[in-house]
Amino acid sequence: MPHLTSTEIAGRIEDLYGAPLADLEAHAQEQPPGMLAALLGMHDDLALAERSIDFHRDHVARLTHPERQIGWHEISHLLDGARRLAEAVAVRDVQAKSVSAVLQSLAQVPPPAPSPPKHSPPVPSPPIPAESPARSR
Repeated sequence: MPHLTSTEIAGRIEDLYGAPLADLEAHAQEQPPGMLAALLGMHDDLALAERSIDFHRDHVARLTHPERQIGWHEISHLLDGARRLAEAVAVRDVQAKSVSAVLQSLAQVPPPAPSPPKHSPPVPSPPIPAESPARSR
């Protein structure tokens, strides 16, 4: 199963709640903690993990640039950058899997159908056709 990005998760949250993410974030701040706040927090954590991946990937790319010579001192920085990149990917994967599972378990609830009035008169049943006299021969 491919991992969803924070942008895809934001779109699914917006679809679920029927409002833009910025509006939902403002609304969640005024409410007691609930599912919306949890989803927004998970989205923020996923976005942070994605930014961390970008940062550490760029750092490792700078350290391994073809025109750059790697000495003993740079090796420790390269290994540390690779480790941090791997950790950021693992965090992103866990966050994406968790928020995807939660979103998959939720569905937008359609508005309830109008219910009939509580004290409506009984609907009369259709009349029973009268029996016609049978002709005998």
